[in-house]
Amino acid sequence: MVAAHGTPLGLPDEASTILCEGWVLKKRRKKMQGFARRYFTLTQGGLLSYSFEPQQPPRDQLLIPRAAISTSPGRKDIHIDSDTATFHIKCLSTEDFNKWMAALRKFVALGNEVRRSASLRLTQSPRTAVGPSVNRTSPIVEDIGQTIQQLESALQALRQESEPKPQRLHVKDKVKEASKEGSSSMFGMFRRYHDRTSKRHSSAETTTTTSPAVDRIENVLRSLQSQHAALVKALPSTPQQDSTNISSPLAATAEEPDSYERDYPSRAASRTRMRPMSTATASTDTEWYDAPDAMEDGPHEFVVASGDSPDDQPSEIRTNDSQSTLESDSESDDTDFEDNDSPETDPKQQQPLASVQRRTSLPAPQPADEGSLFSVLKKNVGKDLSTISFPVTFNEPITLLQRAAEEIEYYDLLSQAAATTDPLDRLCLVTAFAVSSYAHTRHRSGRKGFNPMLAETFEDSRMNLIMEKVSHQPLIMMSHAQGEGWELTATNNGKTKFWGKSLEIIPIGGTRVQIGDDVYSWVKPSSFVRNLMVGNKYLEHVGKLIITSSSSHSKAVLEFKQSSYWGPSNLVSGHVLNAAGKPITELEGKWDEYFAQKLDSSTLRVLWRAAAYPKRTEEFYGFTSFSMSLNEMTPDLEGKLPPTDSRLRPDVRALEEGRLDEAEEDKNVIEEKQRERRRAGQDAVARWFRYDEGCDDWVYEGGYWEARAKGWQGTEVQALW
Repeated sequence: MVAAHGTPLGLPDEASTILCEGWVLKKRRKKMQGFARRYFTLTQGGLLSYSFEPQQPPRDQLLIPRAAISTSPGRKDIHIDSDTATFHIKCLSTEDFNKWMAALRKFVALGNEVRRSASLRLTQSPRTAVGPSVNRTSPIVEDIGQTIQQLESALQALRQESEPKPQRLHVKDKVKEASKEGSSSMFGMFRRYHDRTSKRHSSAETTTTTSPAVDRIENVLRSLQSQHAALVKALPSTPQQDSTNISSPLAATAEEPDSYERDYPSRAASRTRMRPMSTATASTDTEWYDAPDAMEDGPHEFVVASGDSPDDQPSEIRTNDSQSTLESDSESDDTDFEDNDSPETDPKQQQPLASVQRRTSLPAPQPADEGSLFSVLKKNVGKDLSTISFPVTFNEPITLLQRAAEEIEYYDLLSQAAATTDPLDRLCLVTAFAVSSYAHTRHRSGRKGFNPMLAETFEDSRMNLIMEKVSHQPLIMMSHAQGEGWELTATNNGKTKFWGKSLEIIPIGGTRVQIGDDVYSWVKPSSFVRNLMVGNKYLEHVGKLIITSSSSHSKAVLEFKQSSYWGPSNLVSGHVLNAAGKPITELEGKWDEYFAQKLDSSTLRVLWRAAAYPKRTEEFYGFTSFSMSLNEMTPDLEGKLPPTDSRLRPDVRALEEGRLDEAEEDKNVIEEKQRERRRAGQDAVARWFRYDEGCDDWVYEGGYWEARAKGWQGTEVQALW
């Protein structure tokens, strides 16, 4: 943080000395808003902050020693990705770019020296268990975190006491402020900070001021928070006796006593970290190790080649399994998904099926560690990720088709929407369904689903769901589901961008739900895998989700908010707007817990609540009860699945049962068979979906459930493995 004169507070005098400062263009936080002119300051201590004006308080900050830096010299872009924030900067000139990079590279060089020293220490002395001194240090770090919380509460109380009463603006002042709002010029994007604050004050008809002393205390507190976060990451953890808990990258579930760690990162981070492990593949004896934390400390710099277009974004990585690798998740009501013990009904045959008892755990727990993804990326710089064969331990025992099916877990919300006649209630329920599709991702940042073969399928008779992979490059998977009064079609594809310490998954395909004559459609916001290089990886979804209604022309506009260090996480809020764009109701919730309609200031109507996770979910890939049922071979499926169904893949089944060597071998055999078909010009083609040039999308041709009822007689289905 910086004071009014631009000097950082809460740091030693030497560390607070200004190393570099000046005007640059910063990408706004919200999409489609472009860049804005901001004043940046970098201190000797590595604190980078920005403000609207040199004399204004800072808006945000990050620590360069804890960041990854990627640059594109041709476009004069600098992307800084830290533990707490990401800055996308565009310099105004080549001289400015060189000036800022010279300052930033001082910290990169220092970080390289630290890593070399740590590497030398590791090679000269063997690793030893954490000693008593660390055991004494961990409680101290936790006490510091608690003290920071108390200081923050006291600061809030002081701010309220020192805040003066709002002053009414006179009528003349309001007219003057309104005239300022109406004025515009070609330099509107560089409008001064006090102009913007005047607009906000004019709309509220009040003006308030904050005590400079309170601002300084707040700056010191935020600096202390950043330093405490760095200390937590640098502190090694005490090994646990339970190897499963040691290696698990998952946070505690809601059913466990220590679930508070999800809301207090400092306590969760001070617990044990994943230990390195080796995984032997079928073809080689290669060992996959997590890089030691000490070797990952300090900033990293990535130089990205400039694209042909100035609008190109740097560090773009296109993968075979781009978007659906980390698609949304779902949790439902307060009960496990075992309520499917009731008789199921085939949507086409309308005949009761045998009662199905769903499992609540997998045959074998997950392997001890999925390995270091960043170490694999570093060894394959410049290569197409679709050509890289990852170890099978990087996967979870479902395919990307099955993972996309998790998004439809709460299909009962669509049945409720179809049953209501009120347009507002219907739109709210469809919006709740869209939010619920993220719930299953709560504990799913560590591994990816198996990449399906071309023309591979997956079915689920509970919602009459049929899915198929229709394109290999780019990866496109189609979904079609149908229930009482509703029909859903979804296109699952996208792209990824690597920002240094986080991976962004950008969905491209959309979802379309038809209820009667009304059609609801939306495209999901981006998802981010944070702490990709080191630390506890976690997944968050950030951006806007807009659901439109074709008949009423109303829409729901939601904002998936980025998590802050101390505040609550996974928040979603927004409004339902009528055809004129006027808000008619408020919506709020958390994408991993609940979603509700705000009826008034004290009343919420809960539209959806996530189901409780099964016990020991952290041992089974973080799966929900619904997820555990997707690859299960129940009696009602015996002899009825086509040979292309994901449940019949031997590599997925072997991983599910804990046979890692067999899973690795089967995975290589299946992938090689697909390459041979492609080389021979006999590649599989989509059977149940076709490309429609009129709508420029894939559409469901129909006939799957009818062919299934006939036992696939007269239906040509190509075996894939």
